[in-house]
Amino acid sequence: MSYLRPPSRSAARAFLAARASAGGAPVGGGGAVADRPGLGVPGYAHPLVAPVEWAELARPGVPLDWVAVHVAAGGAGARADPYCAAAIAALRGTGVEVLGRLDLRRGTRDFGEVLREAHHFLEWYGVDGFYLARAPSGRDGLAGVERVTTTLRALAGAGDGVQHRMVLDPECHPHRDYVELADQLVTFSGPWHDYRWSQVAEWTADHPSHRFCHLVHGVPATHLDEAVRIARWQGAGTVYLTDRTRHEGLDPWESLPGYWDEIVSKLGPDAGE
Repeated sequence: MSYLRPPSRSAARAFLAARASAGGAPVGGGGAVADRPGLGVPGYAHPLVAPVEWAELARPGVPLDWVAVHVAAGGAGARADPYCAAAIAALRGTGVEVLGRLDLRRGTRDFGEVLREAHHFLEWYGVDGFYLARAPSGRDGLAGVERVTTTLRALAGAGDGVQHRMVLDPECHPHRDYVELADQLVTFSGPWHDYRWSQVAEWTADHPSHRFCHLVHGVPATHLDEAVRIARWQGAGTVYLTDRTRHEGLDPWESLPGYWDEIVSKLGPDAGE
């Protein structure tokens, strides 16, 4: 989702000059600088379509915070899928947290439908939490999202006492009270040409970096270092950066970035500071 208008050339030059004079710090205030971020994967294609992608997720040394999965139609599907079940079990066996993707449709989706799909994710795939896509962002959506997240936590934790991860994705900086409703907020989801000029909301400085995630597509390989720096400056503890784009309606998140190995080396446990 694009939520910024591209700057004029003169504004762009002024922004870069200000950023350089600040030693790379974010211009305009905002979040605290994050440590080296981890990776959050918003959803690869089906394991039969993207076997390489799923194999890479289980590779030792990949700095994964979580992986969101959608089996069919952007969710759990109509029935258990044995191929997805096996791939998810293998990934969870390596210690990676797998989240079921639930589309909230900006708050218009039926509450009972959301719960039924969440139950399927838990029963069929044993997920470790939920990735709430297309969440509302305004104050008027707070009560509805709180109802969803509170119920999902109760449903997921029934009987096991385990805290399940909740990632809320409004694709932008939402009203600040949303931070209390989830473990992590996706405060940017969109193209590189918007991200490189973006500024963080000042209220994010009141919270640690692990509460925020940025998802950026269309990042050229030559700007990968810059994208990582922006994420750190803006206080994002989790990122996903890819050179894939939405060209002709394609989902940029469904396949590996062309520079996957470089991302792993920059963010992995052996990466230099």
